Amino acid sequence: MNTGFVGVGRMGANMARRLKDRNFHVTAVYDTNRKVATDLAGELGCAACQDLAEVTAQSDVIFTVVTDDKAMRNIFSATGDNLLVNARGKLFINCATVSPQAHVDVEKMAEKAGAQSLEACMASSITQAREGKLYLMCGGAEAAFRKAEPVLNELAATVRFIGKAGEAAKVKALVNMVMNINTAGLAEGLALGDALGLDLKTLREVFAQTGAASRVLETDGEDMQNRDHSCFFSAAHAAKDSGIALELARELGLDLPLARATKEQYERMIAEGLGELDKSGIAELTFKDRHKHSGDRV
Repeated sequence: MNTGFVGVGRMGANMARRLKDRNFHVTAVYDTNRKVATDLAGELGCAACQDLAEVTAQSDVIFTVVTDDKAMRNIFSATGDNLLVNARGKLFINCATVSPQAHVDVEKMAEKAGAQSLEACMASSITQAREGKLYLMCGGAEAAFRKAEPVLNELAATVRFIGKAGEAAKVKALVNMVMNINTAGLAEGLALGDALGLDLKTLREVFAQTGAASRVLETDGEDMQNRDHSCFFSAAHAAKDSGIALELARELGLDLPLARATKEQYERMIAEGLGELDKSGIAELTFKDRHKHSGDRV
């Protein structure tokens, strides 16, 4: 099974490395950042393609890990060069967090080209990608899912088939919406504790044993305290993903004030030049003694 990757940033590159370790034949990589693609290709011993159609030509299964709806639609439908050129019989596994409609549209385009498409939404981070411990939620035709299962099982600790195209993307949007709200709430709790003069290590330990416990507390609490915001999931991505969930709510006539306020906080980070910090960097907006964000925000 020849495998290609389109989008080899932090997640895509580590997924490709994982498959190489598991003796899959990674044949081609592509990224709009040419240097990123050529460096990874040199490491894996594969081609760094200059054209999307070349990735399809050299691969049976193509993973895509791109930034947003626009990028997703572009790689499948751009005039001239795109992944669906001579794509009959190919399987596309799309891992980006994009709108459910984008996945539905890509599936239709792939079917028209005689190919298969599956969304495999990731609820994990860089370390899990490298170790083959992703949590994958899949949507699309069941036949495409069954075909993809062997390779997905090498990448993930858990693989769940959710339903038709777009359904997994809905679940992923809600996962990230709730995660982002939890992150913002934790930042405010720790900021208030700090302003009250409490010991934050003790506070985090109490949180962990009570109703304030959360997965975000495990992954981000100490980083918020220590101001270590090395990027695993950026504030810019958090804003985008909260926006996907809010758009779904808007279409249904639902008001989600917590999700809306959280998105506004992450958009504020972007406006202040902090968008590429990890999502834990939202604490920089809440702790009252932190550089240019100082002030009584609590």
